[in-house]
Amino acid sequence: MQGLIIIAPIVITAWAVAALFNFIDNILPDLVTNIFPNLIWFDSKGNPIKIPGIGFVLVIFILMLVGYISSSFIVGRLVALFDKILQNTPGINLIYSTLKDFFEAFAGNKRKFNKAVLVSTEAEDVWQVGFITQEEVSEFGLTGYVAVYVPQSYAFTGRLYFVKRERVRVLTHISSTEAMKFAISGGVTEIDEEIHPQVPSANQNINNTPG
Repeated sequence: MQGLIIIAPIVITAWAVAALFNFIDNILPDLVTNIFPNLIWFDSKGNPIKIPGIGFVLVIFILMLVGYISSSFIVGRLVALFDKILQNTPGINLIYSTLKDFFEAFAGNKRKFNKAVLVSTEAEDVWQVGFITQEEVSEFGLTGYVAVYVPQSYAFTGRLYFVKRERVRVLTHISSTEAMKFAISGGVTEIDEEIHPQVPSANQNINNTPG
């Protein structure tokens, strides 16, 4: 069991990293093979010849290049125009807008999972780790409520709750990353008490805690 505890996290992490690397590394070669098969060299068995790592480097380079040039006026206007077209295309807008909001929730200027809180949804003295995603939900006919996403342990799923502000405490001494790790791990991840010496008191809620 001790050997399993030591080896399992290493093997699973290595497998996840390798799987992600291979997935990214094969994006461009597979795309070029399907669209421009004449540009790909094939071996004697008819399999496309791929140089490991080239696809990964090219994808990362393209992402960095797009991110860099997107700040220019002309490219920014083109991106905004393309975004508007996709947003207004029936059928495609549902997929595109959902994926765009999902990725922007984790990175960029519209990042959502950056305010960790304790939220009481089931009983007065029972608290869960969550993240405020919307400060106002008046469009749902609720005044004085906030939208809180509560992740589930050992899963990439979660639940969305609309709760009153006084039932939410902002975690000021725990980063959003550590809060997410703590929630997903089922509470087994330890938080360094020297760096985070205290947690909010019972009376410290979203109304009197700076964001």
